Amino acid sequence: MCDLYCSMFIDPNQCDTDNSLGLSANSSQFTLEGETFRILGGSVHYFRVPRAYWRDRLMKMKACGINTLTTYVPWSLHQPERGVFHFQTELDLDWLLRDESMRLRTTHPGFAEAVNTFFDKLIPKVVPLQFKKGGPIIAVQLENEYGSFAMDNTYMPFIKEALQSRGINELLLTSDNHEGLKEGGVTGVIRTVNLQKLNQGDIKYLNAIQPNSPMMVMECWTGWFDAWGDLHHVLAQEDMVSAVREILRRGMSINLYMFHGGTNFGFMSGALTNPIYKALITSYDYDAPLSESGEYTPKYHLLRDLFSQYHSEKLPDMPALRWKETYEPAIMYQHLSLWDALTFAEEPFKSPTPVNMENLPVNSGNGQSYGYTLYETIITSGGSLKSGDNVRDRALVFVDRHYIGIFKHQNLELAVPDGKEKRTLSLLVENCGRVHYGKALDKQRKGLVGDILLNNSPLRDFTIYSLDMKTSFIDSLNQAPWMSLPHVPSFPGFFLGRMFTYGYPSDTFVKLPGWGKGVVFINGLNLGRHWYIGPQQTLYLPGPFLNSGVNQVIVFEEQEADYKITFEETPDLGMAVDIQ
Repeated sequence: MCDLYCSMFIDPNQCDTDNSLGLSANSSQFTLEGETFRILGGSVHYFRVPRAYWRDRLMKMKACGINTLTTYVPWSLHQPERGVFHFQTELDLDWLLRDESMRLRTTHPGFAEAVNTFFDKLIPKVVPLQFKKGGPIIAVQLENEYGSFAMDNTYMPFIKEALQSRGINELLLTSDNHEGLKEGGVTGVIRTVNLQKLNQGDIKYLNAIQPNSPMMVMECWTGWFDAWGDLHHVLAQEDMVSAVREILRRGMSINLYMFHGGTNFGFMSGALTNPIYKALITSYDYDAPLSESGEYTPKYHLLRDLFSQYHSEKLPDMPALRWKETYEPAIMYQHLSLWDALTFAEEPFKSPTPVNMENLPVNSGNGQSYGYTLYETIITSGGSLKSGDNVRDRALVFVDRHYIGIFKHQNLELAVPDGKEKRTLSLLVENCGRVHYGKALDKQRKGLVGDILLNNSPLRDFTIYSLDMKTSFIDSLNQAPWMSLPHVPSFPGFFLGRMFTYGYPSDTFVKLPGWGKGVVFINGLNLGRHWYIGPQQTLYLPGPFLNSGVNQVIVFEEQEADYKITFEETPDLGMAVDIQ
């Protein structure tokens, strides 16, 4: 979406002085403090990395020869928990979609107001961190790949002015793929290009629309992300390093996207919509030089050898790797049905018609962002149940709490069993992830976004439960009426077990053979989704998320359970396919 994306110089000694000259662009090269400076950058998103490991990842970057860090600064006002700032936010702006007329990434009044409110809070914290004021921030990117969106030619100048008027005076950048370079630029701002494989056409085109300026690849893709049901995308190390070598040989600056991908903890993984909707997996390993859990890969070693040629001093030693552990399996010994857990959710909301997730009167009027929403109504007949395109994104359907089928993008009709007595029809709708790129951003409302038809008549009079599964909700289940296993559990439901660690807990990987689809919580923290269709078969569990001794494990499971989960020392991201 509309992102703020910053670049930081990562030499800590540089931040101790008052630097009157920041990053500048002359006719062929960048300069920093008046000296020629080639950006050897890498992207790391701090919110995809456990805080306890931030320093570890940065030291590994520096040991590889990276001199500049880029990271996102998420635009999320009612979720503020969510530092280079390559200012970018391809994360949810779901709360803005409460406005039916909203047009994201434009100067639509509602969006412009949100931008100004966000900048009023953020930019005063950023200004003192600029390089010219003795801080690490050397450049700020206005947006990300806006040329591929380009719905409003006044929007980019608006963003530029909004930043500069609040005191941002470091070098400004834009970033686009080849097709978006022309439309994504703005006067007085350096254009950069995004690509995986360098070709002469990209260089000629960038030089033609921006002559006599430094050339930079802002996103040199080191791999790619994965969607549920696809294979795991990898990029051969030789192909990646060949592209980097050629970029540097031509005297260009570079930023590796990603240098370290990390993890889409919780429900933040996002989705794609072209050509069809596909939800993204929990892992953001990205086949990056530094793996999801911070391991060195062959790409890392090849890049270190290459980047060392562009440093006058010997690179720092590589930090030691952290131990990974295979723990004893967690046996799930208690079960709680979804229906019994409803009393621990927020009070249900009654509405004559379906209400989408974002417009529910929950979370202090801010609506629901993530997770599941349960819609229930009374029916007095069976027949044909049709969803049209109004289920976003996936719904399990029940009659009197007995499962009858599923609505998803390829399945828009179900048969409801006959019956004339009053029965409860329930639809458990999951937000599988909002699309984060392309021209469908304004259509990312979730839950039921329109009518559901039974025998061509719209259903009415709903009771709606918000099930965003925040930590407070999971913690509240400690007071729930859990049932001991091995009684036959119902689905969907929650399964409770214990994991034991000794001493200082190590990283591990959660594996759920025999389970179907759901969410894993460790000590109340949402690790992310699991789904048997893969490609991902393990979830990364960082050691800092664990206690020494007993750890609570809760799995919300939609379909089937094996009653135990295992912990392994190596990840399994599924069968791989080369993206070249």
